[in-house]
Amino acid sequence: MMLNSKKKLEAEISAAFIKFQRNLIGRGPQEAKTYIINDMLIIRFKGVLTVEEKHLVNNTSGKKLVKQMRSLLREMYSEDYENIVEHHTGCKVLSSHSDISTKTGERIEVFIMDKDLEKCFS
Repeated sequence: MMLNSKKKLEAEISAAFIKFQRNLIGRGPQEAKTYIINDMLIIRFKGVLTVEEKHLVNNTSGKKLVKQMRSLLREMYSEDYENIVEHHTGCKVLSSHSDISTKTGERIEVFIMDKDLEKCFS
């Protein structure tokens, strides 16, 4: 696999995730940044909480509820997320992981790939 530019691929993946999330939830993150590091692809989303979620995270049970709901959504759409990554990289996703911070309103996605993506750019 010969890829044009690491930065270009990172930007394309970020844009694809924003588009998918806007279609899924009705709004996307305020910002997304993808990082390719060896065999990992990491995406950091800023500003992911909805207005309602921002109100809910002000108490303990609300924080748990937001985390549970986001975790369930991630589980339901994990195959779609992995397909986005595989489509753009041409590599297989071995595993993926996600977490959301109710404190900062950021979410992180980590994908472990079957190849060292960085070597594709040398």
